[in-house]
Amino acid sequence: MEVINASKQHSNKPTNINKIVGWIAGIILAVILALNSFSSVEYGHLGLYKTFGKLNDEILSPGIHMKVPFIQTVIQINTQITKVETDTSASSKDLQPVSTHVAVNYSVNKAAVFNLMNNIGGSYDTVIISPAIQEIIKEVTAKYPAEDLITKRDLVAGEVSDLLSKRLARYDLVINDINIVNFKFSDSFNQSIEAKQVAQQQALKAENDLKRIEIEAKQKISQAGAEAESLRLKKLEITPDLINLKQIEIQEKALEKWDGKLPTVTGGATPFIDLSSLTKK
Repeated sequence: MEVINASKQHSNKPTNINKIVGWIAGIILAVILALNSFSSVEYGHLGLYKTFGKLNDEILSPGIHMKVPFIQTVIQINTQITKVETDTSASSKDLQPVSTHVAVNYSVNKAAVFNLMNNIGGSYDTVIISPAIQEIIKEVTAKYPAEDLITKRDLVAGEVSDLLSKRLARYDLVINDINIVNFKFSDSFNQSIEAKQVAQQQALKAENDLKRIEIEAKQKISQAGAEAESLRLKKLEITPDLINLKQIEIQEKALEKWDGKLPTVTGGATPFIDLSSLTKK
């Protein structure tokens, strides 16, 4: 009996171990299934279900979403404003070589993420946006002389933005802003522009100097005319009566200061003073 019981106990041990292993495997499988039954969509993104390679048109908002484990995946589409930069070589209207560095801020039309991903895929920046920028920059640059590209940069950027917005709207992409960071020309053209600017500055300085001289001359003429007019008016004011009055005032002042003594003069005649006339006055 003891031998039989011992053999029964020995035969039950593998069974118990198998049960434990089975439970552990079941728990692990359940955990794996649970972890693969949920997916999260990040903030600033939208999600789409992908089942066996086929996209579902249901748009998922940011947050946690359920999915079928190992069958479905959730792809995320960035709906925030994104920047793409590109360099373009072109020729201006006067056949000057121009290298343009452009920065474009764009975003995805949220209502049309399914069409975008289903028709183009996630590489729309390299497949659609960059080639469109290259083509439109060349088209717009060829309309302007090289100097106008510098002086009318805002106008050029506006035209590029309009054309690019119309082009990318077909693919549900929105242009938020465009900046022409830099125009780069040949060394010979840069030297000619610099020489022209120096000549313009010198011409402007000469013109300003001429205007200054003309203004100063006019001021002097006006000043001389004013002085002449003032002198003429003063001459008109001088009358015989005014002269007599001034002489009387001078004589009165001299009389007020006289102490009654005649001045002593050495080696000459005594000055004549008409005392009678002073007394009458």
